[in-house]
Amino acid sequence: MKPTILLWLERTLLVCGAVLACWCVSVLLRAEFVRRMPVPPPVELPGDAGERAPSASSGTMPTPRGAWLARLSAPTAKLTATVLEGSDDETLAVAAGHIESTPLPGAEGNVGIAGHRDTIFRRVRDLHAGDPLIVTTRDGVFRYRVAKTSIVRPSDVWVLNDEGRPTLTLVTCYPFDFFGHAPKRFIVSAELTSRERRTR
Repeated sequence: MKPTILLWLERTLLVCGAVLACWCVSVLLRAEFVRRMPVPPPVELPGDAGERAPSASSGTMPTPRGAWLARLSAPTAKLTATVLEGSDDETLAVAAGHIESTPLPGAEGNVGIAGHRDTIFRRVRDLHAGDPLIVTTRDGVFRYRVAKTSIVRPSDVWVLNDEGRPTLTLVTCYPFDFFGHAPKRFIVSAELTSRERRTR
C-alpha cells in the first residue's frame, strides 16, 4: 500500500513541477517578447505631414491598461525596457509600467515608471547621478540625466510629486537581494535635458 501511495505522490509532484516549469518559461518568453517590441513609427494626419495625430505621449487620448507607451533605456546600466500602461502585477510581470497617477511619457510633469527589482529593473541598482536615461515614444525622444538615487518607504509617494519641471522617476523595490515583499523602495530621480521629435 505504501509503495503505491509514494509512487502516486512522486508522479503528482513531477507533474506539478513540469507545469510550474512550463509556466515559468512562458512568462520569461513573454517578457522577452515585450522587451523586444519595436518603437512604432510616428502617426501623421492624412494630407498633413506637419502634424501628428494624438498619441499616448501627448496625453490627449485615454490609454488602456497594457498598451505600449515607450522604450526606456539606460546605456551605462545596460538596461532596455518596454514601458506599458499600468503598474498592476500583470503588467509588471512582463514590462516596466507607467504609474497611472503620473503624466504619460513625453508629457510635462513628473513621469513615474515602476518595475520589479528581480526582473525588468534588476539593473536599476547600477544607476548613479549623472547617468543618462532615454525615453523613446511614438512621437519623440526624451533624454534625461539622473539627478539622484534614494531609498524611501512605500508610503513616501511624494517622490512622484510634480516638481514644476519635466522629470522622470523610476521606482522599484529595495533591498535588491531581499526575499519576499521588500520593505523599502529604490528611487531614481532624473531631469529632462533635451527632447526631439521623431520623424520616422
